Amino acid sequence: MRDYYDILGVQRGCDEAALKAAFRKKAMEHHPDQNGGCTEAETRFKEVNEAYSVLSDAQKRAAYDRYGHAGVNGGNGGGGGQGFNDVHDIFNEVFGDAFGEMFGGGRRRQNNGPARGADLRYDLEITLEQAYAGSDVEITVPASITCEPCDGSGAKPGTSPTVCSGCGGAGRVRATQGFFAIERTCPRCGGAGKLILDPCKACHGHGQVRRDRTLSVRIPSGVDDGARIRLAGEGDAGQRGGPRGDLYIFLSVAPHDLFERDGLDLLCTVPVAMCTAALGGEIEAPCLTGGEDCDGACRIPVKIPEGVQTGKTIRLKGRGMPSLRTRERGDLIVELFVETPTHLSARQKELLRELADLCGDAQHPQASGFVGKAKKFWDGVTGQA
Repeated sequence: MRDYYDILGVQRGCDEAALKAAFRKKAMEHHPDQNGGCTEAETRFKEVNEAYSVLSDAQKRAAYDRYGHAGVNGGNGGGGGQGFNDVHDIFNEVFGDAFGEMFGGGRRRQNNGPARGADLRYDLEITLEQAYAGSDVEITVPASITCEPCDGSGAKPGTSPTVCSGCGGAGRVRATQGFFAIERTCPRCGGAGKLILDPCKACHGHGQVRRDRTLSVRIPSGVDDGARIRLAGEGDAGQRGGPRGDLYIFLSVAPHDLFERDGLDLLCTVPVAMCTAALGGEIEAPCLTGGEDCDGACRIPVKIPEGVQTGKTIRLKGRGMPSLRTRERGDLIVELFVETPTHLSARQKELLRELADLCGDAQHPQASGFVGKAKKFWDGVTGQA
């Protein structure tokens, strides 16, 4: 009896991936359907399956490596080959159901039974305000629905589909040739098991029609960009009495003119007049909610300390986004931007010059520090650009 490793063309000690790849190659090479039903090819094909059934099993492979064919006698190896079901199991494992279905036994697709409808996807863009407070939104979704005149049968009202004579209603036909049994979808009925001789005029025999459906969708408070909402049973209609599929709504939050979202926090950049930044005071910042005293978007007062600089942030607790799953709320982070006045009158310019003359380094600590660092840099530069 030939060595199993020689039959598959692999080295002793090869890994599982190499073993499986070699089996696929040899099995296809010696498959009787590829060799016109040649008897010798069928014998080689059985040897390939026998070798793989032993070497793919860790215990059997160890016994074979130690004792040779004597170590696996009485099992799959050295016992005169395999039965029909063993071959089918190996092909299901290595080639998958699509190839293994060519052989008898095993799982078979049922094409003529109830079939669940397809799931649908709908992309919906919402505003930040809708994501904050929640909202009811109406959407229009094109979907397949059961044809009413024929009640989904596809046959003209008053008639019914007839059993396919080609497959006897099974939806699949089977041909046996020697060692093999080949099963395939019935070409006459396309796997439905029935034939529609007089189709419904409304759906042209499909049993379904395409229609736009208007649905109301509840957007929960606190949803984030990329969130998904599932509406069970709102997808395409099923076939042959099968259930409807589901509708999945994918949410995207449109960019906002004022706010940027960072998790539960909201960021907002607010300009501050130069005089207010120098003297301190109060400004108003936009807010999606003012708390208990304000329902919805409103203004919220923000105190500005004296001498505030651009980039300073002020955190307002609990003024951000609500959490989708808890009662937690994020914060509103106000970033200040000190704005220099423009289009000054002659008098305003005069006053600013007087202020500039009065202000020394103490009033401009950042500028003073920068000049000191720049002077050290300039002193180290030997040439000019």
